Amino acid sequence: MSNVNWKPFVFGGLASVTAECGTFPIDLAKTRLQVQGQVGDSKYREIRYRGMLHAMVRIGSEEGLRALYSGIAPAMLRQASYGTIKIGTYQSFKRLLVERPEDETLLTNVVCGVLSGVISSSIANPTDVLKIRMQAQGNVIQGSMMVNFINIYQKEGTRGLWKGVSLTAQRAAIVVGVELPVYDLTKKHLILSGYMGDTVYTHFLSSFVCGLAGALASNPVDVVRTRMMNQRGVALYQGTVDCLLQTWRSEGFMALYKGFFPNWLRLGPWNIIFFLTYEQLKNINV
Repeated sequence: MSNVNWKPFVFGGLASVTAECGTFPIDLAKTRLQVQGQVGDSKYREIRYRGMLHAMVRIGSEEGLRALYSGIAPAMLRQASYGTIKIGTYQSFKRLLVERPEDETLLTNVVCGVLSGVISSSIANPTDVLKIRMQAQGNVIQGSMMVNFINIYQKEGTRGLWKGVSLTAQRAAIVVGVELPVYDLTKKHLILSGYMGDTVYTHFLSSFVCGLAGALASNPVDVVRTRMMNQRGVALYQGTVDCLLQTWRSEGFMALYKGFFPNWLRLGPWNIIFFLTYEQLKNINV
């Protein structure tokens, strides 16, 4: 490959930002559900929300509708960086390994997905920390994204901005390593079956399937990542395994699937908006 194709980078970033705007309140509800019920943290010990809809209604009524978009600025910045690098590197890695899309295999796509997920999430980790902190606290946190960024840096240093980076990379490796290959594979088989062409309906169904697969595979890691990123001061969890085991022992195995439905209900529409936008952008001649 003599030249890197810039289109997947730009189109991936634009599609990611569009999808984030459309599904952000669901993501905020998921974060609130995941941090509640922690036995070792009095601030989050209370079970305030019974589910996604209850969380969204209560947040809106108690904190105002603007609170449903707490953390939207770092989320947009995250997608502009993470989404751009993720899709661009995924498509570039695939073309490095195979020249034609028809020659791609599941193994090829999984390897490319895992690598692109790890690289993109590691670079964008500070924006993820900012987003989760602002989502968890809602209107309690005062100031802009930059003010909160400086506050984290001054109190916790560079390590605070990259807190949970290994978990973020693990989650991204799982999500991207599952979602993008599942989308490509589903789309490929639907087209080859002859029942559906390369149409918006094929893109819709493929993105729905990949969203469900990604949610099932990533939710336990997502719960652990959210809790570790949200902790400050004295660490409640000493690492990934410790957080997973403490959560399992004190709250039960299903605690690892807290926020699953908002996670799925977000990943489903998110992927649908993303891939429909991305596929349309691909057809633009620039």
